[in-house]
Amino acid sequence: MADNLSDSYIHPTGAAAGAVNYSAPDLTRHPPRSPRTRLGGYAHFPRLLDKARAVAADTAGDFHYNCPFDQQFFSFTGIDHEAFMAEVKKRKTDSEMLAYVRAHSPRKPFEIAAWSAQMEQWVPTVPDSRGFFNDVHRKNAPDRDDIGTWFEWLELDDYVTYGGRP
Repeated sequence: MADNLSDSYIHPTGAAAGAVNYSAPDLTRHPPRSPRTRLGGYAHFPRLLDKARAVAADTAGDFHYNCPFDQQFFSFTGIDHEAFMAEVKKRKTDSEMLAYVRAHSPRKPFEIAAWSAQMEQWVPTVPDSRGFFNDVHRKNAPDRDDIGTWFEWLELDDYVTYGGRP
């Protein structure tokens, strides 16, 4: 049995209408995976893969590769973002990309768990980022007082951007 969606995805025939192609997601039609979704214990990693694959396929829309969230992952793992993208362009599955990260990063499971937990609680603190966070929060859901972390903000922004109501 496949351990993730990209390993079991059948493309292009046999897929259900509207199914997400995780080997080259079209982020003009749907958001990347939630930053909370984990692969190998790493938070944000599946989202990073979705964005990298979409950039490689020229379907990233407004999403950016090597953004500050991605840079947190690369800094923690010690992996160069250009080398990572070169691997993505080889059309590797989630499992193959996890093997690549494990082969190129010295991080232990307890470090990965702690880093992922920290990422889930990451809040904007720099004045510029706090202002940006607040502006988008007010635009998307001014009455919501439960949006305090970057992950909550990303999920809300993805939801509203693709037609959801806050």
